[in-house]
Amino acid sequence: MTINIESKTLHPSTAPQLADSLPINGHVFEVKKKDLGTTRIAPLSITQTTTENEVVLKIEKFALTANNISYGIGGEALGYWRFFPVHNIENTTSLSHNDLHSNQPDPHWGRLPVMGYAQVISSNTEEISVGERVWGFFPMASHVKITAGKINKLSFSDVSTHRKGLPPLYAAFDRVKNNPFYQPQNEDYEMLVRGLFTTSWLVDDFMDDNAYFNAFQYLITSASSKTSIALAFAIQQRGKLPSIGITSPSNVDFVNSLGCYDQVITYDDVASLSAETPSILVDMAGSATTLAKIHHHFNKQLRYSCRIGATHHADLAMLDADNQHELPGAVPTFFFAPTQFEKRKNDWGVDQLMLSIGKALHQYIDFCRTNIAIQHTTNTSHIDEIYQQVLSGTADASIGQIITL
Repeated sequence: MTINIESKTLHPSTAPQLADSLPINGHVFEVKKKDLGTTRIAPLSITQTTTENEVVLKIEKFALTANNISYGIGGEALGYWRFFPVHNIENTTSLSHNDLHSNQPDPHWGRLPVMGYAQVISSNTEEISVGERVWGFFPMASHVKITAGKINKLSFSDVSTHRKGLPPLYAAFDRVKNNPFYQPQNEDYEMLVRGLFTTSWLVDDFMDDNAYFNAFQYLITSASSKTSIALAFAIQQRGKLPSIGITSPSNVDFVNSLGCYDQVITYDDVASLSAETPSILVDMAGSATTLAKIHHHFNKQLRYSCRIGATHHADLAMLDADNQHELPGAVPTFFFAPTQFEKRKNDWGVDQLMLSIGKALHQYIDFCRTNIAIQHTTNTSHIDEIYQQVLSGTADASIGQIITL
């Protein structure tokens, strides 16, 4: 359900650069933190940059995938709600007048991080010019204000107070003009897959770094999801272990057509697999039923159980320290990409790491062109419909959604 909050605001597309004395007005898409199916499109009002190093970014477009839904599910535990908190003192999106006088983050509403491109429209630092374009994580909004720091030729970061203690990977913005891997024709696909491909590449790198925990094969749930496809592609490119994609019956033909899994089965066919084969599970579905089925079938031969996504929201597996040891086999463990990223940065140096990921990403984008079509949406009345399809897992896996608010 979407709540549309009416306000007399100037849509950013009609006046992207406003006079210094006026606020910058636009819109933001927000979700209920404890009920991700409840959303609202709220007015957004951002003051001009008055403090040193403040920068306002006009978000040109962003991608929406199941990966972004996972950020909402892990919002409290992994800190994703803190990336772009709803501070009602500046961003007047609350229905309560009293909230406007509080600078505390809204406990009920949150902003999902998404990946996209933006343009600098106001800057209070000589090192970042108005008109410059950047790539990075943004809220689902028309604008965002940040405090720029760690500025160098290739990137700068949001060093706002609320970012303290959060992974620096998510706070960085690539400066498009200086990105050696940037190709204009790849923009839509890069928004769609760069973040999730980086996560998937790091998963396979982590497994290789740990000798695959002596396993002989991968088991990947929600095999039709874009993150799972990216993982299967990365596994195939490395060429060390086969992968088995596990999906719903309606997606079997599509997943088979990709050619990146060595075998594709349905959730009902898990028992047909040999229980004696040492295996790694990468769980993108997050289903309690599926997780239990795989753990009980493979038992001690499940050498590593890696939890990433949560595409099956109706049967979500909420494991905590008290019950995660109840399943046989390896203890389910959440994978946090920044940890492996930092390890490899220390092992190889940032230049070598980015070169390795960048080359693999370009290969993956070429692959995606053959099986994913891009759909652009600029009508705000359609955004919730798209969001609900992604949330429920009913979105067409062959369509990549690119949105402008």
